[in-house]
Amino acid sequence: MTDPARRFLFLQGPHGPWFHQLARLLRAAGAEVWRVGFNLGDRAFWPGPGYIAFDAAHDHWPETCAALLDLHRITDLVIYGDTRPIHARAVALAQARGITVHVFEEGYLRPYWVSYERGGSNGHSRLMDLSVAAMRSAIERVDPDLPDVPATWGDMRQHMFWGALYHGFVALGFRTYRNFRPHRALTVGQEFRLYLNRFLMMPLHRLERRLATRRIRRGGFPYHLAILQLEHDASFRDHSPFSSMTDFLALVMDGFARGAPQHHHLVFKAHPLEDGRAPILPTIRRLAATHGLSGRVHFVRGGKLAQLLNEARSAVTVNSTAGQQALWRGLPLRAFGAAVYAKPEFVSSQPLEDFFANPQRPDTRAYRDYRHFLLETSQVVGGFYSSRGRRALLRQVVDLMLSPDDPYQALTSGTAAPRQQLRLVR
Repeated sequence: MTDPARRFLFLQGPHGPWFHQLARLLRAAGAEVWRVGFNLGDRAFWPGPGYIAFDAAHDHWPETCAALLDLHRITDLVIYGDTRPIHARAVALAQARGITVHVFEEGYLRPYWVSYERGGSNGHSRLMDLSVAAMRSAIERVDPDLPDVPATWGDMRQHMFWGALYHGFVALGFRTYRNFRPHRALTVGQEFRLYLNRFLMMPLHRLERRLATRRIRRGGFPYHLAILQLEHDASFRDHSPFSSMTDFLALVMDGFARGAPQHHHLVFKAHPLEDGRAPILPTIRRLAATHGLSGRVHFVRGGKLAQLLNEARSAVTVNSTAGQQALWRGLPLRAFGAAVYAKPEFVSSQPLEDFFANPQRPDTRAYRDYRHFLLETSQVVGGFYSSRGRRALLRQVVDLMLSPDDPYQALTSGTAAPRQQLRLVR
């Protein structure tokens, strides 16, 4: 039976009903739950009890958050990502009080897993300080059989649907939440239009993607793959050395022009949720022309990564989780930002022009041990956006949250529960 003293405070979560469903199951386990909402989108996806509206100016949030933590004697804080300002301030206040911080994120091994950690994620994750040797020691007693890397993004359409719906509610609720400010640079109305436009343009973009992929695969030339990210994503914004995607594109193009053999090509693969707010394609065309590479540079708009990775010579990225699909295939990988997988055993540190000239292969045995460790700890089968994914996730994540040990400690101490198999969400 759950300790009745467990008292959870939820802040902002993934678009859709996931946080509400999670809270319902925590209540069924005997915990008390509250949710702070900052806009009508937060309210729309929290139809149950325990909702607390925050509609004051954001500079009042730290004192309000501190008061809520103390008033409700909160023992656990639940957030989606730890870098948006309201979450970062809440984490600092919670940790000063000894409150457990539960952080959900898109999976490090997405799409069929999500990440659940305590204290921080991505560049703030405990994985950043864990060596491969320590991970190998932790998994010595665990069966090494692992599922293959999935080739699709799973619930992408649902992700886009819930995102458009959420931003629609936010736009409608400005009279109620007059002081709400999004954590990204665009207005809520602009975000909503981008989500809606991307959703409506999916058939055309799918055709463009298929034609571009076909040209590359039938071209008969060796190529290197640049895995792009969303410029506004927390991993890029807070855990990379670049101020914009343009800076990364310029670095990659220059390194390729200086080091790659003359018959090699360069393929830029956009993030599946790229919506045009960053001028990626015009920038690629301009840089290719500047370096005399126009016939050797290609752009693919979102979609599946597997087909392109299967025939690539190497991959470069800032710190995208998709870099792990390259490592799983044994491809040389060059990463530039802070990433949980940026271990010296399997990520190259070569200067970029040397990497394109003669990329060093990863230690694939070390990477498989690393991946095995993740699947036994912070990676939980399921997803935030599809009903099947949420059901699979709920079967395990509540017990992980109620455990006295975080996922990494539980594996080391031998208290980790057996993990659910991937087939449940296929």
